[in-house]
Amino acid sequence: MKKNIFKIAGILLFITFVGGLYYIHLLSPIITGYAAKNLASGIFVAHRTQASLEAIDLNFSFIKFTSNMVDYGKKEVTSRFLWTSSKAIYIEGYGCTLLCDFDEKEIRARNYPIEPLPSSIADSLSWPAGDKLSDTIPRGINMQQLNEALQRSFTDIAGTKGTFAVAVAYKNQLVAEAYHSGFSAQNRFLSWSMGKSFTHALVGIMVKNGLINIHQPCHISAWKKDARASITLENLMHMNSGLQWNEDYGNLSDVTYMLHKYGDMGKYSYEKPLIYRPDSVWQYSSGTTNIVCSEMRNHFRSPADYYTFPRRMLFNPVGMRSVIFETDASGTFSGSSYLYASMRDYVRMGLLYLNNGNWLGNQILPTDWAAQAVKPAKGSNGQYGSFFWLNGAGDYPNAPKDLFMASGHDGQFIYIIPSLHLVVVRTGFSKKGSFDLQAFLQSITSCVTPD
Repeated sequence: MKKNIFKIAGILLFITFVGGLYYIHLLSPIITGYAAKNLASGIFVAHRTQASLEAIDLNFSFIKFTSNMVDYGKKEVTSRFLWTSSKAIYIEGYGCTLLCDFDEKEIRARNYPIEPLPSSIADSLSWPAGDKLSDTIPRGINMQQLNEALQRSFTDIAGTKGTFAVAVAYKNQLVAEAYHSGFSAQNRFLSWSMGKSFTHALVGIMVKNGLINIHQPCHISAWKKDARASITLENLMHMNSGLQWNEDYGNLSDVTYMLHKYGDMGKYSYEKPLIYRPDSVWQYSSGTTNIVCSEMRNHFRSPADYYTFPRRMLFNPVGMRSVIFETDASGTFSGSSYLYASMRDYVRMGLLYLNNGNWLGNQILPTDWAAQAVKPAKGSNGQYGSFFWLNGAGDYPNAPKDLFMASGHDGQFIYIIPSLHLVVVRTGFSKKGSFDLQAFLQSITSCVTPD
């Protein structure tokens, strides 16, 4: 009897061991892919040190056990964990790309054209076109209280952990900005899912120029013979396309596979089956943003037109000189996650939407595009619009109802509050629950006297 018990226990232990080994085998490319991609972009795009990135951004779960080799001459990073390795390479003007599915030589041989930055010098131009700030503070904001609130966000105690930088614009003027030690206005910061809101702006510009219709079914050949053929670009932007998706970042899931194992993120996403009728059930999905980026790419006459479009039509006209929009290995912009920008350029993005797409008299976006962004998506219970989060469900009960925001999963936010003429940007590395967003935002909105 005892022998049988020991035998069964041994078999179960062996099965558990083999199962765990297999799970690690499946997870290891995600571990090394995450480390290589984020370390490469952190060094070569954000201008941070390897030591800083490994101590903060990569210091969790299995990621902290990777062995990372940085080649500063070739501008590439190779990360290893057990028997798996991943490599990310730098492409001038387009950040870093994780090598998946596509040959490195093919990626390096592509023609990635460089659209020139504005010829004017930012320091010589008044804000918001440039970086020359006014000495006059608009009436209606308590600056002493505001500066105290910003400093509290860096205390790194329970509820305020992980802040890198904070910036506040009031009545179109940048009135305050603060940086944690080791960061400055010269750093670029990772967007994560704030990139979705930039993608929304780019779609809007295409709509304004007659290049795309968000209400028509997408032109994806894989969908033509089944029910997916009715999915529109607006369904994708509302995240109620009905496509199957799992957005669990802490496990093996669609989003972790897409970002770290597939060279064509849009293709991986649009091959998912339809499980709900389009425009009926809301389900957050980074994959839908990359489908949108693929669909956008199909509407340009040449790769050069596609690659230069963001800078030529959005970044340069709005004075966002620092922005780097990264691509996946297929060469498609990774709108779900991978955009880098300075704090001031994130503020400019918020101001563009605060002013209904108008920038210093130039209507960059369609006149109704900001309204389209905040129209609640069906099934979202007022939480989500079109690639922007909303306050319709009262997630921020102490903030005005008209608050809407771009949001990244490690605590990156562009808060836009039209009724208070306010844009607040916060970046950092804060796992869920380590930073009290409610208290942070309230500490800033309480500094403003409503008109």
